Order: sequence, then structure tokens, then C-alpha cells
Amino acid sequence: MTLSIHASYLPADDLEASLSFYRDILGFEVGEEGPRLVTVSPPGQPRTSIVLHPPAADPEITDEERSTILELMAKGTYGAILLSTPDLTATFDRIQATGADVVQEPLDQPYGVRDCAFRDPAGNLVRIEQR
Repeated sequence: MTLSIHASYLPADDLEASLSFYRDILGFEVGEEGPRLVTVSPPGQPRTSIVLHPPAADPEITDEERSTILELMAKGTYGAILLSTPDLTATFDRIQATGADVVQEPLDQPYGVRDCAFRDPAGNLVRIEQR
């Protein structure tokens, strides 16, 4: 069996701010745009998308669930993504220069990778490692 990742969902309470982060800061390409979601893809990888969507807008969740989701997003513990780059230092410097919210500067981890982390406008953790 061969599987590939087609799309992964990240919450975005402000679609325009999140779109700006992934498009303008990370350099992702925009795919589908609608009133309730936007898809972005790493350059040259249109078959792998991140779907930015407002999770609290789902009509099937309760008010209590909606409140919990918004609390977790505000704490930055609801969504996360792991990206990779061949040059972590240059990538970090470029993203940091935009004023993005730095969570962790480049660091050699004890488990063998070098990585850094940012938060996107919705509070999602964006961890980037060097491969």
C-alpha cells in the first residue's frame, strides 16, 4: 500500500492573517480560497496542502466545544505543524526578520535534529527542522 499526505488542517480564526503568514512569510502557494477555508502548499508541492479553516465555525459543535477550541487556540496548544528545510539558519533569519512570533531559536536537540519554532497568527506551533 502506498499512501501520501493530501491535506492537513490547521485552525485559523483570522483567515486573512493566517494566509498572509503562510503565503507572504513562509512563501507557500495559494490554492483554493473560499469564505470558510484557504489552502496553501509548499512551493512546487501542489498535491500537499494545508487547509486553513476556522474550527469554531463548524455548525456541528456545541457552544461549550467552541469555547474550548478558542481557549486552546489562544494558548497555542490546539494546532501544530512540522516543516523541514535544508538551511535552518537562513530560514530562521528570514522568518524572524518579518517580526513573526519566535517560540524557539535554532537549537540542536538531543534526539539528533536541529530545529526552531514560531507561532502563526492563530497560535499554531510551526516547528521547522533541518534535514
